[in-house]
Amino acid sequence: MTQACDLEHRKVENVVLCPHVSLSTFRSTWQDWLIARKQNPSEKAWKRTCEDIADGYVWNQAFLDRCDLPGLATEIRVVDFHDVFTVPRSFLEALLQRRQAPRLRLLPPYREHLAQGFARFFMRVGLPQPIAPSW
Repeated sequence: MTQACDLEHRKVENVVLCPHVSLSTFRSTWQDWLIARKQNPSEKAWKRTCEDIADGYVWNQAFLDRCDLPGLATEIRVVDFHDVFTVPRSFLEALLQRRQAPRLRLLPPYREHLAQGFARFFMRVGLPQPIAPSW
């Protein structure tokens, strides 16, 4: 979640990360959640849930599109902004070097779209009472 320009120019010591799961894993968890609440996980409800996430109405989640590159293929991913992690940049770089495997990077405008969803999650502001105009 850390800005790409900050990473590229080594302006940060720590990197902000959020978990993400495959859409199929998310659907399974969603179905279990509904069943535990004695609700029916219908196809219509699933479609509506996905549309709400895609349209930005679910403030704590965002989609990452599938990837079809050989060796890097993924299905659609669901990012969860509830759990934000910070790790030292040096740790992350060492992990990536040890893995010596190609990794995916979001390109514009997809990374900006994800950053916008992350910002919407944090910019929500609620006042304990409305400000009464005195003008």
